[in-house]
Amino acid sequence: MSKFLFVVQGEGRGHLTQAISLFEILTAAGHQVGSVLVGMDNEHNLPAFFQEKIAIKIETFPAPSLVYGQTKAVKVWDTISTHMKKVPKYRKSVQFLAKKVEEYQPDVIVNFYDMICGLYAQFYRPTIPVVCIGHQYLLLHQSFISLPNKHIDRFLLNLNTRLTGLNATRKLALSFVQMPDDKAHSIAVTPPLIRDEVKKLMPTSKPFILAYITHHKLSEDIINWHANHRDVEIHCFWNNKEFIDEWQFRENLTFHQVNSEKFLRMMEQCSGLICTAGFESVCEAMYLGKPIMMVPVPNHIEQEINAWDGQRAGAGISDTEFNLSRFISYLPVHQNVSANFKTWQGQTPQIFLKNFEEVTHKEAEIYTFKRGRGSLLSKSFRRAFGF
Repeated sequence: MSKFLFVVQGEGRGHLTQAISLFEILTAAGHQVGSVLVGMDNEHNLPAFFQEKIAIKIETFPAPSLVYGQTKAVKVWDTISTHMKKVPKYRKSVQFLAKKVEEYQPDVIVNFYDMICGLYAQFYRPTIPVVCIGHQYLLLHQSFISLPNKHIDRFLLNLNTRLTGLNATRKLALSFVQMPDDKAHSIAVTPPLIRDEVKKLMPTSKPFILAYITHHKLSEDIINWHANHRDVEIHCFWNNKEFIDEWQFRENLTFHQVNSEKFLRMMEQCSGLICTAGFESVCEAMYLGKPIMMVPVPNHIEQEINAWDGQRAGAGISDTEFNLSRFISYLPVHQNVSANFKTWQGQTPQIFLKNFEEVTHKEAEIYTFKRGRGSLLSKSFRRAFGF
């Protein structure tokens, strides 16, 4: 039996649901998750569903998150400048993480795409394995074909991904489809992590559209479209605390506060899902055979790549706006890829357990900024963070 420590990037729901799924796999196999640490910009935003599903002590610490503008778009340079000013706070987060590792003495640290954990691994050089998990690591795979444009945005995303994976023993790249491992970059390609409660659902198709938005300002697009299509029933999940749990804007248009169980019940029944191209939402819909329209948040390069990759995998279609008319026209011609996806996803437990067994029983190559220009970057981080 091995003892695990989870470090989870807490923005959105994606990495949190991945952690729930891995928690289920590890505990079912007889392993122990000793503690879960969640990096958040605001600790009060930790969703209730996460605390309910992981019945052990959960602690939060300050960590970077995206900055959004009034136009609903991600503000890349504001995100960078905002968090550069918070370096002293994040230095304390790295020290907090080091203290918790010393306290819990895990056999493996599992990093769900958290930059603070990457910085900890780089500065403190733990002797125990650090395994990183995320769809983003697939973007570093030598065979992954990404968007043909937005070179600067892709560079910044990949830089952020490398920072989360500093000194990692292995990176487990979640993928919609099966691909060979990239051993040169210590990347093992794995199926998505999907919670057991999703797998137990019995999907049907009722005449309503389900929507999930990561930023409540995107609701304006849905409201504007629905004004001219009031016969279409839409249920939209958001995180807008100014409203009650279930708010009916008008007949056939209802907004719901994020609620994991309620969302899954409605996904089980909907005729299709429109979402902001978060990896986990797309995977859950693919598993249930639901057609998807992926609408990335403006300037959110990660979601744009998710939509690009998800469309290639047969999940559905992508667009730059909530064009529900196009989605409704697409529904009758959607090709269900659920069977192939379930075959790939069904290998998840054995692939993950195999990777953890390998890193705990033999030394693996680690990724650091040791060569070329990377060494200068590493020295700069040390000076900035005071280590």
